[in-house]
Amino acid sequence: MATFPRQADAVIIGQGGIVGASVAHHLIELGWDNLVGLDKSSIPSDIGSTAHASDFCFMTAHDRLSCYTTTYSQRFYEALGHYARIGGLEVARVDDDARMAELARKVASGKAFGTRARLIGPDEAAERFPLLDKTLIQGALWDPDAGLVVPRSQQVAGELIERAKATGKLATFADTPAIDIDVRDGRVRGVETPKGYIETPVVIVTSGIWGPLPAALGGAALPLMPVEHPLLFFGPFDTFAGTGREIGYPLLRDQGNSAYLRDTGDPATTEGGQLEWGYYETTEPRLVRPAEILERHQARLSPSMRDLELDQVMHAFERAIGLTPVLGELGWDEKHSFNGLLSVTNDGSSLVGEAPETRGLWFCEAVWVKDGPGMGKVLADWLTTGRTEVDTHGIDIARFYPVQKTPDYVYGRCREIARKIYDPAVHPREPFESGRNLRRGPFWPREVELGGHFMETAGWERAHGYAANEHLLERYGDRVPERPDEWDARHFWRVSNAEHLALSEDVGMINLSHFAIYDLIGPDAEALLEYLSVARVGGGTPVGKGVYTHFLDDAGGVHSDLTIIRLADDAFRVVCGGDTGPRDRVWITRMAETRGLTRYRLEDRSDGLATLGVWGPNARRALQRVADDPQALDAERFPFATAREIRLRGLPVWAFRISYVGEQGWELYVPFSYGLALWDLLYEQGVTPVGIETYANSRRLEKSLRLQNADLLTEYNLYEAGLARPKVKAEDFHGKAAYLEQRERERQPAYLCTLTLEDNRDARGLPRYPVGHAPLLDPESGEVLVDALGRRSYVTSIAYGPSLGKTIALGYLPAEAAREGGRLLMEYFGEQYPLRIEAVGYRPLYDPENRRPKS
Repeated sequence: MATFPRQADAVIIGQGGIVGASVAHHLIELGWDNLVGLDKSSIPSDIGSTAHASDFCFMTAHDRLSCYTTTYSQRFYEALGHYARIGGLEVARVDDDARMAELARKVASGKAFGTRARLIGPDEAAERFPLLDKTLIQGALWDPDAGLVVPRSQQVAGELIERAKATGKLATFADTPAIDIDVRDGRVRGVETPKGYIETPVVIVTSGIWGPLPAALGGAALPLMPVEHPLLFFGPFDTFAGTGREIGYPLLRDQGNSAYLRDTGDPATTEGGQLEWGYYETTEPRLVRPAEILERHQARLSPSMRDLELDQVMHAFERAIGLTPVLGELGWDEKHSFNGLLSVTNDGSSLVGEAPETRGLWFCEAVWVKDGPGMGKVLADWLTTGRTEVDTHGIDIARFYPVQKTPDYVYGRCREIARKIYDPAVHPREPFESGRNLRRGPFWPREVELGGHFMETAGWERAHGYAANEHLLERYGDRVPERPDEWDARHFWRVSNAEHLALSEDVGMINLSHFAIYDLIGPDAEALLEYLSVARVGGGTPVGKGVYTHFLDDAGGVHSDLTIIRLADDAFRVVCGGDTGPRDRVWITRMAETRGLTRYRLEDRSDGLATLGVWGPNARRALQRVADDPQALDAERFPFATAREIRLRGLPVWAFRISYVGEQGWELYVPFSYGLALWDLLYEQGVTPVGIETYANSRRLEKSLRLQNADLLTEYNLYEAGLARPKVKAEDFHGKAAYLEQRERERQPAYLCTLTLEDNRDARGLPRYPVGHAPLLDPESGEVLVDALGRRSYVTSIAYGPSLGKTIALGYLPAEAAREGGRLLMEYFGEQYPLRIEAVGYRPLYDPENRRPKS
């Protein structure tokens, strides 16, 4: 028996599951050699979700990171000899046209992100899965690479752990819970267990449904809840007797019924001779608080396997019998059926990365078996090298504001996510119902009076348009098309495009109080921000000057885009997007630690400074009418990208002349206490309230402006994005060596291009207004464009631009395909639409100064 260690380079809490095993495996591959794994149960775990997981692997999802981790995991399992590539079906019933359309959308996502899913008819579906009543389905998605981890992911976890232990680089201790995580000065120092204390600078939590408990020991909040998942077994089913197979038929998903079905193979195999039917509750999912999960000695089967009540599943089960009648003919194994606990999070994504509250406390949580090895690789790469192959903004544990990790918020959001676990037909703009009205700027009461159509981002309520502006459609209706397809029109308000045109013709104001605003003050503030930024923000930069800049990772990938304004010799204001703010703050403070820069303080002004954007050809005149010193707003006295204090009818306003909509104007910053007065003052002057739709989508794309975490990612560099600086500053900055190497290339592997949709009518003759991602195809071969680094081309942003009368998209194209005037195809809901390449790199399509499109 191994001697209990007193020191480790890293301690993994929750070693016994597939995620903990995968993390250890990949860390050792990267050179780690003193790891300790702890688990409160046996190793591999006999009580965690891995022990009872269905072990499905379907390749295709609507986000790139999921496709990356799943396809990596599939190859990983297969290389170990533990994968049955049996294929998988997702069916659409005859009365569910929306589901069939969703399958077409999912096939397009597969093309965009590198999977081989395709649509098939009911005959082929029934041929592949003979238990189907094909008269009840209109078609299916066929995923040839889908399959099953065999014989169990639990066994794979055990093998990975034993291999790691055999290297001498991992020591594991079963029945050894972490009872405390020693945190001093905000940093992990060690782990306390019943067997003794382990000194370590790194703790990695891979505890699954128990994750919030060790997280709390380390001073961090993990926004995760376990939820019950009914699993029923039927048999005997001996179709595959004597074959030795762990599974005989493909996997079957009946997502319109929130259910799936698979056989368990030869009765002589591990769990063979049955049909397994699983269901996810869509109305009243049963969440369980981690602290209320039973201990091993209290549970009938296992702490993560709870008793099943038949009323949970009866309606869905009756529908399942119709689709696969054999279920009604076989006996139900009541003794072995159960509710398996699995993890859901407050936004449906995994929780990976270093806790923002505690240095050295890392997470790899809320990970399905299909993603286990892939997420293990992501965590190991991130922890070892500081970067990953795929941008991690969607899983980074640092993505949340504190309010998004409070118990009530987490419970409500997790409950909503649990209802949609098996429904991929979630609209890209789908709003949450819970956790609303938490962050409301001072303008909110007036927006409510105007009939604001509210959506929420990062806890902030944001009006996308105003019912009170419907009258604008009388003036602009002929330039604002109807959207006859319900999907395209869902969560979109036509008035938004009319507001867009009113702003471009006159003047409008947009509530931007969701901005994250950080003031950095002190002797080290300049050195820190200079080192972080590609652009020069310090040195001779005058007080009041604002600079749009980027933070890069080590390899020159774009981590952040933001604006930095010099307030004084030793003070700077950093303005970030609302949803990027938490990660930017963590990046700034952690880089300061790494550089040993301590003589500064960061003041979070986000909840105290309200921001109102005022833009349009008449923005200056509108403000001059109420300015105490109108001439101070003249273009010569108030140049672009400068900021200063002004007064509007006595109101103290910090005005920053900048624009994200192309039109000239200002961002006006005031303390929340002055917010309503500022709104009312401008409203009385006839300034039109304009929703965030114009700012974030339509005017942004007419101006060809890029959005972080959509068009700007760590996978691409600033030269590819068309945002490189004309000169490289002399001062050192993070990622500079990679940036210089990229600059020396004769050409980049890909370029971000601006595209327009040339014909938007579908096969029914209906005009379409696409939302979300879509693959970009070579018009000759019909294949997705792929650059020299293997990156696939897809639409990163898309919106209708009413000033142009065209749908505008952004997307990275391989260098050889990036030619102005070139043609492409975009696949959307199974149909292909022609696109024209309007600009390679940054070039606006609409020139506000001349009020005309640029040719």
